[in-house]
Amino acid sequence: MAGVIWYTYTPGVLENLAPKRLPGLFIAVLVSFLRIWFSAAKIRFLAEKQMSWLASFRVVLAWDFASAVTPSTIGGAPMATYAMSKEGMRLGSATAIVLYGVLLDQIWFAIAIPILLIAGVFYEVVPPEIGLIGEASMILLYVALLSYAGLLAYGVLVNPSAIKKVVLVVFKLPILRKHREKVAVEAENLEGYAHQLRKKPPSFLFKAFFFSTISWLCRVALATIVVLSLLPAPEILSVLRSLAMNLAFLVVPTPGGSGGIEGLFVLFQGPLISRQSFIGLAVFLWRIISYYISIALGMFATTWYINKSVVESQNKE
Repeated sequence: MAGVIWYTYTPGVLENLAPKRLPGLFIAVLVSFLRIWFSAAKIRFLAEKQMSWLASFRVVLAWDFASAVTPSTIGGAPMATYAMSKEGMRLGSATAIVLYGVLLDQIWFAIAIPILLIAGVFYEVVPPEIGLIGEASMILLYVALLSYAGLLAYGVLVNPSAIKKVVLVVFKLPILRKHREKVAVEAENLEGYAHQLRKKPPSFLFKAFFFSTISWLCRVALATIVVLSLLPAPEILSVLRSLAMNLAFLVVPTPGGSGGIEGLFVLFQGPLISRQSFIGLAVFLWRIISYYISIALGMFATTWYINKSVVESQNKE
């Protein structure tokens, strides 16, 4: 981010800001909090309201924090499972809920990809600046996401016992073998809860998918709202490029995607910003709203769980 600001900053750039556009930044902050709310609503709904709203918010914030400080390819799902277990959910049930939540995200990706491919006929969704290698990488990413969605759907919706078998095989490893009995019990719970989810009516899936979709739409809208808060830009193309770069974020290997995400923002949104000196400012504002606020709030939630674990350990002693 510092590098982008250094190479694009021009003295006096702030004097060119249009005051009438700046309220858009408050809208961006509101949309960021709406994303958190809909994510919490999804978790609470999948848990069949066994968790309070406050607990659901803590889980989501801890999930966001873990995602922000670990490589994007790992994500915060393990932390979310741990957090839900600390909120009173059985570990197996928590794992099934997190897997189901991830599956809903993957279904959304599977729908978004054809939208991008069709839109690519009419709009320059993938900027020419990324070159042939970049385009090939995007195609491989789409194939990988669709394949992963298919495998996860099979494991969660069609054959939950397959997930249990994989877990038990992993815990045959010498370093993990001592935990195998406890994990076997939780694997049974996971399979049982997954079967319960399979029996839910279609309306249950659609409502949970609605929460997941709105949460992701809020995430996608943030980049466009920030850009439009500074300068006019082609709105539809900005949204489509924001969707494409959000999919690309999923495979950036650095903690929270740092470095790669800023670069992708410059590649996808930069050409749409008419004043080059505003690119660094846009990256800075967007990352503050979409990333650093999550880190700050998530730090409080994660610390709450750590403190709770310490207290529980002390009570056992």
